[in-house]
Amino acid sequence: MQRSSYWERVVAQGYPVPQGEALDELTTELAAMLGEPDPHVRDDIAYSVLHTWISEGVYDHLLSGLGDGLAYGLRQGLGERETNSVLRRSYSAITLAGVVARDNLIHTLPPAVVLTWADYAVAWILAEKDLRGWVPELGWVHAITHGADLLATLTASRHLGTDELAVLLDVVAERLLTQTDQRFSGHETERLAYATMSLLHRNLVPTDVLETWLERLAPMAGDVNAPNTPEPANKVNAMEYLKALHLQLLLGVRGTPAQEASASPQAAPKARTDLLIALQNALRSGSPWLYRQTARPSAPPAR
Repeated sequence: MQRSSYWERVVAQGYPVPQGEALDELTTELAAMLGEPDPHVRDDIAYSVLHTWISEGVYDHLLSGLGDGLAYGLRQGLGERETNSVLRRSYSAITLAGVVARDNLIHTLPPAVVLTWADYAVAWILAEKDLRGWVPELGWVHAITHGADLLATLTASRHLGTDELAVLLDVVAERLLTQTDQRFSGHETERLAYATMSLLHRNLVPTDVLETWLERLAPMAGDVNAPNTPEPANKVNAMEYLKALHLQLLLGVRGTPAQEASASPQAAPKARTDLLIALQNALRSGSPWLYRQTARPSAPPAR
């Protein structure tokens, strides 16, 4: 067991960096604690301390090394299912998201560093087998939810252009299309939709590319069985994602990473109207017994 009482004092005192201790050794200890089965140690101490220190600039001169260590954590036990190794991967991801968000604010990292982390993130998200949400003895496992948060911060990075953003769109689709027997239960679809909104606010991916991407997911909403008939879990997950994305596009979201990083953010993505119409078509076809069919589905005017 790590020195939980030591770190309890750090948290209680307002997260000061302990004097007389080597920061790299403290960081190594905290990174290991991200994989602790005890949710208090993992979330309330390790993640809380690292997140605070990253946000307060403690690591501003060490962001590259810190991010490399967290990216390494994404590979620990990858491929295992329903083991505790997922905790290190999941909480390394959400902490790495904080590192990327910090760079989005202070602009210190070179492109190669962030793009390498993006490669690691993509490989992990696509290969992750443990899709659990809440587990009574472990708390929130949240691998895909935290992966979505990492994607959201990456989409806001100045180092990712049109091609890289299109890849991340495909990653979202591939993750949703991957066959699984587990339905999402930890806000994964909402957070994946939020990551997509962050990407859309960059206004870099052409509308035709977005529509082609959506065509990959639309069949998952089509030909849905009647109510009370079981559906494959990945089909349900994809359907819930499409609903979440439609709602976020319709209502708008606040505080996306792209908006925070932009000096003059768009009020709505340029492709909003076209995507709303495409989403409405997909959702109507998926539940013809529920939604009123219209010859020409309409979308509210862009705001």
